[in-house]
Amino acid sequence: MATSSTGKAKYIIGALIASFGLSYIFDKLVADDKIFGGTTPGTVSNKEWWKATDEKFQAWPRTAGPPVVMNPISRQNFIVKSRPE
Repeated sequence: MATSSTGKAKYIIGALIASFGLSYIFDKLVADDKIFGGTTPGTVSNKEWWKATDEKFQAWPRTAGPPVVMNPISRQNFIVKSRPE
């Protein structure tokens, strides 16, 4: 007996959904619940650190071009307008 392609597809889709569900659960346990121990670094959880770091990056002297906001995470620079004070 041959199985139809829709029969195969439901097993494949079910397996994909189950694997994403397991991946989410394991990621949450390891990263958020820290089942292997450890703590979240202060540089991630401290908003004042983020603000001080951003001010430091913006204070760097520029030799040419318009001012930019440095974003090391996405590695993109965005041109910004002057800040209202």
